[in-house]
Amino acid sequence: MPTAEREWMIYGATGYTGMLIAERAAEEGLKPVLAGRDDVKVRAIAGRLGLPWRVFSLDDPHAAREGVAGMALVLHCAGPFSATSRPMLDACLAGHAHYLDITGEIDVFEACYARDAEAKARGIVVMPGVGFDVVPTDCLARLLAHRLPGATKLELGIAALGKISQGTAKSATEGLPQGTRARRAGKVTKIAPLVRTIEFAGKSRKAMAMSWGDVASAYRTTGIPNITVYMAFPPAMITTARAVRHLMPALGLAPVQRALKSLIERRVSPPTAEERARGRSLVWGRVEDEAHRCVEGQLSCGEGYDFTVASSLAIVSKVLAGAAPIGATTPARALGGDFVRTLPDVTVTLAGA
Repeated sequence: MPTAEREWMIYGATGYTGMLIAERAAEEGLKPVLAGRDDVKVRAIAGRLGLPWRVFSLDDPHAAREGVAGMALVLHCAGPFSATSRPMLDACLAGHAHYLDITGEIDVFEACYARDAEAKARGIVVMPGVGFDVVPTDCLARLLAHRLPGATKLELGIAALGKISQGTAKSATEGLPQGTRARRAGKVTKIAPLVRTIEFAGKSRKAMAMSWGDVASAYRTTGIPNITVYMAFPPAMITTARAVRHLMPALGLAPVQRALKSLIERRVSPPTAEERARGRSLVWGRVEDEAHRCVEGQLSCGEGYDFTVASSLAIVSKVLAGAAPIGATTPARALGGDFVRTLPDVTVTLAGA
């Protein structure tokens, strides 16, 4: 379907998160081009929302370049991003289109940042992680680092994420064989399981170190060389995860991955609108310097998918308005730590130093 020159696009608009974003965009009177690889599904959602559409696969580089042609920006929502980010970013670089995505995968962040020089040469913004991964944690990290210049250690914790979509579950499954990763002395490093107690909104909870996107993004945002991200889980789940950690490499075998993803397709259902409305997400952060001075912070926001809808559309608007610097960057590095305070239903508190 023909579209006007230099519009913007949501690719993956037929997936759970992409569709939520497309629906909110239409409600707000925006006119993104909806795109994906399934002709029937793309036509259906575009027809329902009254929006323009395009159909193309990222498996074909030529088709991807043609599909992105004329776009000012692409909001890429089609995971798993380990497979889809590079071809979409290639197409955006070729078409001089800003690239945003909603990934939470460390390797995808690192790959995007490695293309900073190409992005600057083509005059585009490359900003992975414009959803719940990693906007609230990234902004909190920047606010904490600003309060304690010279911090050498950053810890982040996340609680109350609620249910996940099939796409998110599949991406998480792909990362299991790599074990837990953190940043140590500036390098992404595999670490032994770590568990600590974190106080979220006045309630102590057990949390386990996880391979979250901030291991990549927060380093670019703050320059802090030692970063660990924790996720709150029930104690029984933490005990089980620690007991089976030696089996993790086997989860990378192709037949095992296929079986796990098939199970996800049969068993995982995303949150309903009512479940999202009841959901709440909590983020904790702490920075420390070599003198053992520290600053802690807490952030509270709505359910993760609803947050992703709000944050991604707000960042689309900022980038299209020229408010973000050209090159590969992070949300908080580009827009500042206080950006998160401009989003609905967000509160931030800082204490210390």
